[in-house]
Amino acid sequence: MGKSDFLTPKAIANRIKSKGLQKLRWYCQMCQKQCRDENFKDHCIGTESHQRQLLLASENPQQFMDLFFQMEFRNDFLELLRRRFGTKRVHNNIVYNEYISHREHIHMNATQWETLTDFTKWLGREGLCKVDETPKGWYIQYIDRDPETIRRQLELEKKKKQDLDDEEKTAKFIEEQVRRGLEGKEQEAPTFTELSRENDEEKVTFNLSKGACSSSGATSSKSSTLGPSALKTIGSSASVKRKESTQSSAQSKEKKKKKSALDEIMEIEEEKKRTARTDYWLQPEIIVKIITKKLGEKYHKKKGIVKEVIDKYTAVVKMIDSGDKLKLDQTHLETVIPAPGKRILVLNGGYRGNEGTLESINEKTFSATIVIETGPLKGRRVEGIQYEDFSKLA
Repeated sequence: MGKSDFLTPKAIANRIKSKGLQKLRWYCQMCQKQCRDENFKDHCIGTESHQRQLLLASENPQQFMDLFFQMEFRNDFLELLRRRFGTKRVHNNIVYNEYISHREHIHMNATQWETLTDFTKWLGREGLCKVDETPKGWYIQYIDRDPETIRRQLELEKKKKQDLDDEEKTAKFIEEQVRRGLEGKEQEAPTFTELSRENDEEKVTFNLSKGACSSSGATSSKSSTLGPSALKTIGSSASVKRKESTQSSAQSKEKKKKKSALDEIMEIEEEKKRTARTDYWLQPEIIVKIITKKLGEKYHKKKGIVKEVIDKYTAVVKMIDSGDKLKLDQTHLETVIPAPGKRILVLNGGYRGNEGTLESINEKTFSATIVIETGPLKGRRVEGIQYEDFSKLA
């Protein structure tokens, strides 16, 4: 046996220290440096850089606390929320658990917020996130104020406004056609004359007998009992009735045309409702990818087919590789972008539920161009569909 086979515990500890295998358990927040057990005390007492940091902090302790604790905690928390979840609605406790899993994180008890609920309410008051309270707890949604994201949103709003302007122009064009059609018809005003007779000696008699009689008998009796001036009056009254009937028919046509214009406007309103986006996107028979690491490496970044959707936000996913069935929330899944020419299903927006074909992908704007294959809009080519608004069909 050699001499190295009989090492004392102290020699073993020194060897471990020399190889850097000892755990670094102490962390100096002032200097942002991690130390070993026996070096931390020496660092706090005899290091000049540590003493200088203490002097700077003693001059304005409140500013130091805000800088190193509140601001850093807030920035790190929001950065994790932005990178990990984007603008999706997520439970605040899920984000906080992922945040504290980082070794060099700042604990909340070092900040001005006593609980996670207080911090969540503060985020909502400052306008940094959308927060809402549910029976399951507080949910937060990051508000992305990145210039590129805002520019994309403005472009989408501009495109929607152009579509609405085209629909309004169509409605105005229909109303203009209705107005021109009514102006082209001459509306004659009825003329009324007094009952007069040419010969004063001629008698005018009226037959006011009761009882039903045939139309031919009534016509013959009137013609025999009335004089020529009375017949002229009857003829003028009949012409007035005909004119009134033509006017009523024209008014009924005008109402029908106006009703058709109103129907167009109602259809536009229904289209607006139909194009409203929702915060749920799961649909059966689409291919999705698992993005959560809580299920282990076996399922991480693996693809599956949605077999059933439960309560809009939960799906039963059958894995393509293993055939296992998992029940997952939509926050743990993401859409799958197929190759151009493959079939897809639109999951959100005005074309929700329609199948189509992927034509091309724009990597700069994170969008794609598709061709609708089903429904009344079959054959329409749609540009600017975001990645999260469609997925590959199984």
